[in-house]
Amino acid sequence: MLTNRVTEMLGVPIPIVQAPMGWIARSTLAAAVSNAGAMGIIETSSGELDVVRDEIAKMKDLTDRPFGVNIAQAFVADPTTIVEFVIAQGVRFVTTSAGSPTRYTAQLKDAGLTVFHVVPTLRAAQKAVAAGVDGLIVEGGEGGGFKNPRPVATMVLLPSVTKAVDVPVIAAGGFLDGRTFAAALALGAEGIQLGTAMVSSAESPVHGNWKQAIIDAAETDTVFLNSHTSPALRALRTPHTEALEFDHERNAMASFGSVPDVYFGGDLTAGIALGGQVAGRIDASRPVAEIIATCVAECEEVVTALAERYVDGREPHSHAASTLRTPGESSRRDR
Repeated sequence: MLTNRVTEMLGVPIPIVQAPMGWIARSTLAAAVSNAGAMGIIETSSGELDVVRDEIAKMKDLTDRPFGVNIAQAFVADPTTIVEFVIAQGVRFVTTSAGSPTRYTAQLKDAGLTVFHVVPTLRAAQKAVAAGVDGLIVEGGEGGGFKNPRPVATMVLLPSVTKAVDVPVIAAGGFLDGRTFAAALALGAEGIQLGTAMVSSAESPVHGNWKQAIIDAAETDTVFLNSHTSPALRALRTPHTEALEFDHERNAMASFGSVPDVYFGGDLTAGIALGGQVAGRIDASRPVAEIIATCVAECEEVVTALAERYVDGREPHSHAASTLRTPGESSRRDR
């Protein structure tokens, strides 16, 4: 069992958190994650708080498991009332992102909520800990969505942060399966966040064209936009985003495009479809419960196999440390 500070704080048996993608992280997806034993998250970055309120109400009908809400500070419609809104929904776990951890942490904690802040650098992590957060989501630059203009890869960022802080850490950016989950644990994290994997899932509300674009993507099929300004973002490579990739004059957010057309209409030429580099390892649209259960089982198998090989000094019977693959991944080796 993967029991640690994250599972204890969040009240879930599995230390996996679903990323809070705007317009995507709503009740159908989040409830599927919570029902699978992980932590489903409802977004607020769309700014559609009346819709978000309805989605939270639906969550209470769809699951009796814990779930949380994200406050993406740079994108919420009314920054002055968002905390009161979240507290009023009765959730006990909140992630904050895209802004200073000093802004809302004390108010949220005074209301009894557990607060994890998303950080892209060691300095930001130290600032968040000083602000009193309960934990961190440490997000490497290979992840999809909005990013620091100076991205740091998870392999560098994660151990830098876990060595420097004592609060529990959830690792984000590049995670998909048991091998990457085990790697996160080895680097000091106590959980992982899944984003692109959840966008591709069967319960994700996005159009099938977006899911298929993830499935078809190679590991090089994302672009990093807005490295000259903020927010930067990582998106799937399409003709629309390729035209913006090396444009260091304009802000790519001006070309974000039509959310309804891209997200739900499937027209990937109409705007920006966000996605992480891990898209290059996703081969199918799978149910959330399968994604999570496979991830946990593989992680436990990898950890056991590594202990057998390198601690006990005997060949692991499963060969999991060297041969374990996500179902279907072998078909991509010759891509």
